[in-house]
Amino acid sequence: MILITILAGGTGSAKLVRGFNTVTKDFSVICNVGDNIWLHGLYICPDVDTIVYALADILDVDRGWGIKHDSFEFNRQLATLGEEAWFNIGDKDLAIHLLRTKMLREGKGLFEVSQLICNRLGVSTSVMPVTESHVETRIVTEKGEMHLQEFWVKNKADGNVKGITYSGANKAKPLVQVIDAIKSASMIVIAPGNPVSSIAPILAIKGMRELLAKVRNKCIATSPVIGNKPVSGPAAKYMEAVGVEVSPYGVAKFYSDIISKFIIHTSDTQYVSKIEDLGVKAYSTNILMKDKNDETKLVSYLLGLQKSVLH
Repeated sequence: MILITILAGGTGSAKLVRGFNTVTKDFSVICNVGDNIWLHGLYICPDVDTIVYALADILDVDRGWGIKHDSFEFNRQLATLGEEAWFNIGDKDLAIHLLRTKMLREGKGLFEVSQLICNRLGVSTSVMPVTESHVETRIVTEKGEMHLQEFWVKNKADGNVKGITYSGANKAKPLVQVIDAIKSASMIVIAPGNPVSSIAPILAIKGMRELLAKVRNKCIATSPVIGNKPVSGPAAKYMEAVGVEVSPYGVAKFYSDIISKFIIHTSDTQYVSKIEDLGVKAYSTNILMKDKNDETKLVSYLLGLQKSVLH
């Protein structure tokens, strides 16, 4: 049996996690918390929720976030009352945020709260925030520094990105359950999320990168970039801001201290030799997940690679 631990954040991660859920139940998920935000008195965990909704089969796949068939009367009423309503919170989604905030204020930790929400939505997989601490991905622009959600959602990624920081990450500690999931895994998968805004906040938590480096031989990542274009989202703008080349090679180099294998798209074989010069074995297959069939095919490919290594 292959025990799998997945590092996840964003829509690309949700697709891969959903594929794993179709093929096997022997996995757990470590989630990015850098995009968590306090808003309207609520504690919102977008990446954790997206993964949980995907596993519960209630994710709105067209948007890539939120709950399918949701309504937005809460947000509309906020706007009617003259309040800022730039962050779209669906009415069903709102119930999750209210429940989470209530339990946090009662003294429960984010891990316990996340497990409880999983249980109530019928998700048996362990979906773990990487840390109990509040960490924020902050975008530095010519207009000043702001929360990732403000830049991406409120300001629609308008303006140049001069830098990115992970406020609080250097003081945050990974959960004991996270450390155990990494140490006990026979395979660790870095999902194809934005390497700077979805995966890097996980790696920025004190000790996480060093922990993964020790088990590098078990770590495999899938590229979120094909050619010089991200599969989705603002990854190019973020990668350029922190000096990461927008290419499969650039992503592989960014992860090269913590992965031993890297999956690229079939059209990107020109990068194989450069990636392997990093000490990372490169493999190519279709990494585009346009539907559930693509998701399960990619997961089967990943599992096949790991089984060949184990045997």
